[in-house]
Amino acid sequence: MPRNKKHEKRTFFDRLLDSIEYGGNKLPDPIVLFFILCGLTLVASFVTSLFHVSATHPVTGETVVANNLLNGEGLIDILTNMVTNFSTFPALGLVLIVMIGVGLAEQSGFFNAIMKRAVISTPKRLLIPSIILIAIIGNVAGDAGPVVLPPLAATILMAFGYHPLVGLVAAYASTLGAFAANFFLGMSDTLVAGFTGPAGQTVDPSYVANPAMNYYFIAVSAIILLFVAVWVTHKFTIPRFGTYTGEIHEMEKVTQEEKRGLRWAGISTAIFVIAILCLILPENGILRNPETGSIIENSPFISGIVPLLTIFFFIPGLFYGIGAKSIKNSRDFGEMLGKSMATMGPYIVLVFAASQLLAFFASSNLGPIIAIKGADFLNSTGLTGVPLIVMFIIFVAFINLIIGSASAKWAILAPIFVPMFMFLDYHPAFTQAMYRVGDAITNPITPMVPYLVLLLSFARRFDKNIGLGTLIAALFPYTLFFGLFWIIIVVIWYLLGIPVGPEGPVHL
Repeated sequence: MPRNKKHEKRTFFDRLLDSIEYGGNKLPDPIVLFFILCGLTLVASFVTSLFHVSATHPVTGETVVANNLLNGEGLIDILTNMVTNFSTFPALGLVLIVMIGVGLAEQSGFFNAIMKRAVISTPKRLLIPSIILIAIIGNVAGDAGPVVLPPLAATILMAFGYHPLVGLVAAYASTLGAFAANFFLGMSDTLVAGFTGPAGQTVDPSYVANPAMNYYFIAVSAIILLFVAVWVTHKFTIPRFGTYTGEIHEMEKVTQEEKRGLRWAGISTAIFVIAILCLILPENGILRNPETGSIIENSPFISGIVPLLTIFFFIPGLFYGIGAKSIKNSRDFGEMLGKSMATMGPYIVLVFAASQLLAFFASSNLGPIIAIKGADFLNSTGLTGVPLIVMFIIFVAFINLIIGSASAKWAILAPIFVPMFMFLDYHPAFTQAMYRVGDAITNPITPMVPYLVLLLSFARRFDKNIGLGTLIAALFPYTLFFGLFWIIIVVIWYLLGIPVGPEGPVHL
């Protein structure tokens, strides 16, 4: 049922979201659901292998065959890799490391004090646009964005009188749903270009891809999606969640101890930032790429962004606690760290179940086979122009529900679609831009992105009975309208023939 029952008159879209929420919440608890999906994947691997389902890999030319995970070899693989699947799960270490810094900042009272200051100094009408803008820009930090920003946004908006889940959902959807929109170039630009270049060289051996070739497109997209996300938040998310009835921490005046703690936190953070800048800005800075001097491409700065973010939160949390006297001794310090990590228990259990599912899906080869078969079908339709562009984006968005990794998908799809679109006179940069749109828009709602279970853990801090269906229903409008407006942007870009970036024309 809808979370906000005040409005008796409900639109078709409201009823659609209600149905998504109702159906989603009828599903078992996520941990049970993941185990059920594990079982279904095992059965699917047996059935597809029985019928010798296969596909030809576009890069190596090798035949990708469905693997039976229920035979002797498969069962041994499951048993011997179960611990590794869990311990190497992409989000596990990242989340736990970041939570050391974020947890200390929360437990010491730093977040509470800085939010009280924010309530006093920030106009309410600018708060949601500011959070969404930070979330969109924050995706340049890669996986750290959906870990750090949603709980911060939830707590800040709660202090302003909004339901905390509004901040949680808006920040998560904006970080992941607008993943290919930004004002800055990041690791994802380099990763996708790394696959686009070799794919383009199969048609034109002299072709060279550059990481900035989508920059004009992603920068304009960031501006437009900012307005779209703000509109969706006010139109759907805020009304849907209604008034928060849980415990709300009253925003009292900032005390003298808190002012001193904030002052200490500000000074310590400024020193840390200056130190980092000293390691980045000089041409021979040690956080630059030692060979190219780049700050972004294959640099220690980007590779170490997660530990740097942990320190970024840890330092002000520690010095705030000392200055405000919430940390009086080492025992207080240790207890705060322990409490912050204790809150991650449910998430760790969910990760175990989710890690096995993703491992089974990868070992069975079902993901690559589905992607390759779907690409072959799209290639055989004979469509051109706008219909082909729209279908390609929707196809990638669907594949993204099955294979969460952007680089893994593009490694499979680039050798198929980059040459195909080149033969139709489309430049590889434009094909890459289309791919990145489809790859981003369904990120908020796919369970193949490991942060959805983390989002559920965050949400249950504010509503212990919330189900996955409620979250997906709240995230769905962002996916829908991001997709709608982004496709319109791509079509307009195509019709006007505007370059998507430096050395990135629409047509060859």
